[in-house]
Amino acid sequence: MIHPSVNKMWQNYLDSIDDSNNLDNRTYTSWFFCNNEESAHNLAELVKKGIKRGTASLFCLYEIEQEALPTEDCYSIVTDFHGVAQCIIRTKKITILPFKEVDDNLAAIEGEGDQSLKYWQTVHRQFFTEELATFDRVFTEDLLVVFEEFDLVYP
Repeated sequence: MIHPSVNKMWQNYLDSIDDSNNLDNRTYTSWFFCNNEESAHNLAELVKKGIKRGTASLFCLYEIEQEALPTEDCYSIVTDFHGVAQCIIRTKKITILPFKEVDDNLAAIEGEGDQSLKYWQTVHRQFFTEELATFDRVFTEDLLVVFEEFDLVYP
């Protein structure tokens, strides 16, 4: 069930860009970062501060979970762990590449920790390993990563 704040934030966004009549012509997804309450909160805060401007996920998980890949110009309402709307982002670029080819620039765009590649590799290696274990899969650095760069559009 979608928290009422998600629909309210979407309507407020459309009103702010004077596009409330186009509600049915624009679509969005809503989701939270990571897999625990503290991380979801902290990462949403980084987005709202303009520090976190990207996120990474494993390509194979989109297939496993039968979800569509994000696309350029799609909108997402980032929520907290409980589904309460925090902000709206618009995807501006999708890059698909092996984990081992993520570079310093992409790590910095993700905006987590000290924004270094080493930090990015450490936390994502652990996170992806845990995610894959739930599907009896093993992490390798050859796995494809879907790197999504985005802009904060509201609030």
